[in-house]
Amino acid sequence: MRKHIAALTLGCLAASAAMAQKSATESIEEYRALLADGNPAELFEAKGEDLWKQKRGPRNASLEQCDLGKGPGVVEGAWVELPRFFADTGRVQDVESRLVTCMSTLQGFDAATLESTPYGKGEMANITALATWIAGQSRGMSFALPQQHAMERKFYALGEKAFYYRAGPMDFSCASCHGEEKKRIRLQDLPVLYKNPGDGLGIAAWPAYRVSNGQMWGMQLRLNDCLRLQRFPYPKFGSDITTALAVYMGVNAKGAKSVAPALKR
Repeated sequence: MRKHIAALTLGCLAASAAMAQKSATESIEEYRALLADGNPAELFEAKGEDLWKQKRGPRNASLEQCDLGKGPGVVEGAWVELPRFFADTGRVQDVESRLVTCMSTLQGFDAATLESTPYGKGEMANITALATWIAGQSRGMSFALPQQHAMERKFYALGEKAFYYRAGPMDFSCASCHGEEKKRIRLQDLPVLYKNPGDGLGIAAWPAYRVSNGQMWGMQLRLNDCLRLQRFPYPKFGSDITTALAVYMGVNAKGAKSVAPALKR
């Protein structure tokens, strides 16, 4: 009898825990839905659009001739095809590092100074706003990163290796959190990123506004923070490792629709 009561009690506790977890997930989604109509990311989008058209820098020029991969000045659909190889730089670039190229070649800003500026400060804050607006111009479009060039395929392979690479004092890898189904952290479900996570998940949700700290985060900062949490050295702006991880996730997300700029905890 006691064994039966104990088993019944354990069963009830397990059911209650499962209900609580489901309720937490649903509550977070409801919270995001309530805030979605007033997502502060819209302010960054507006700022980014203004910066794109505004004549600035030592050359007093706009970014309207910046080539994001679809031709000079073409923004719509560019985000869902980045990172990609650019012949003029001989590099695979994401949207943020490509903006540095355009700001230096078109507007005359010093690239090294831009890249060394802390996130959220000065021109780096402007780069985040520009990236937010560019991402918004591809909202609802499906990811289709190119893999025709040898460097694009090389970066995909590097990104895959980095995704599973375990090291550091915690012996973590990206796959530690994003390599298995039904994992959670701080009451939130973690998307599985070695395959297509689906619409609006993983890379398809960034840039995003972080409600917890009132900041707008681009994809580079998101990846940098993941590496920080793994206790890896903090990557430099536009590093090969963050670009490669973005290529890996972006290619894996083929067909998934972007919801960026999104709203995050």
